[in-house]
Amino acid sequence: MRNKWLLVMMIPAFLFVILFLYFPLAKGVVMAFQNYNMFDLTNLHFIGLDNFKAIITDPYTNFWQILWNTLIWLVFSLVFQFLLGFTLALLLKKPFAGRGIYSGLVFYTWALSGFAIGLIWSWLFNGQFGLFNDILIRLSLIETPLGFLSTPKLAMMSVIITNIWYGVPFFGIMLLAALQSVPNELYEASTLDGCGAVKQLFYVTIPYIKPTIVSTILLRTMWIVNYPDIIYAMTNGGPVNSTNILATQMINEVFKQYDYGQGSAFGVVIMVILFIYSVIYLKLTKSSEDSI
Repeated sequence: MRNKWLLVMMIPAFLFVILFLYFPLAKGVVMAFQNYNMFDLTNLHFIGLDNFKAIITDPYTNFWQILWNTLIWLVFSLVFQFLLGFTLALLLKKPFAGRGIYSGLVFYTWALSGFAIGLIWSWLFNGQFGLFNDILIRLSLIETPLGFLSTPKLAMMSVIITNIWYGVPFFGIMLLAALQSVPNELYEASTLDGCGAVKQLFYVTIPYIKPTIVSTILLRTMWIVNYPDIIYAMTNGGPVNSTNILATQMINEVFKQYDYGQGSAFGVVIMVILFIYSVIYLKLTKSSEDSI
């Protein structure tokens, strides 16, 4: 009877997840195979893979450039977020005066809105009155202001730097918690065996917190690919599609072109890519754990 009562109490949670997660997900997948344009709702019908063909062959959107932009956005953001976040966690591991206040200030950025962060950094990178241009001119590194957000190569670099700044606290928080769980006995034993700080890092610390590293990298990968807020606030995918990624183009298809079919097709492409990546990533990490 007690188990039945617990099951009844969980029904609202199940309904909430089904209603607000699985039903929209299933609906989006179905829409990806439909002609679903808000300008012509009377012509709603299934069209098979036509939406996928359209988004790949459309010269205006340039699917392959968007896919390449997504890869660049992911790789550089993820690598530097992890390295800087891991370094931050190592620095915060040992107690020092004011560590709590410093940690709070550093980790506070993770609680901010991504869109708000994009607006703030778009002002910092502004080509006319931005802070970064002013600093570079005062240091005599440049003579005229740079168009950080109006030059294709500089625009991608700018949004990646912003995303790195935003994502470092996540790795810092998660890896710091993992580092604090490493038993001191392991460090003491390794010291007696003649291991220095570098060897302890690679042979004690990293192997012990590897499950946390694996899970955080996987989660952050999914979030970065599905995270259009910063790009949308700073460049809106421009200039000339140079910062447009799959997630921002999905939003453009829905809210600018009002084509829910092609927008859903971009969403399905993202899901398929992340699913394949997750399977391969987990198999590789599992095989490396087995070899250890």
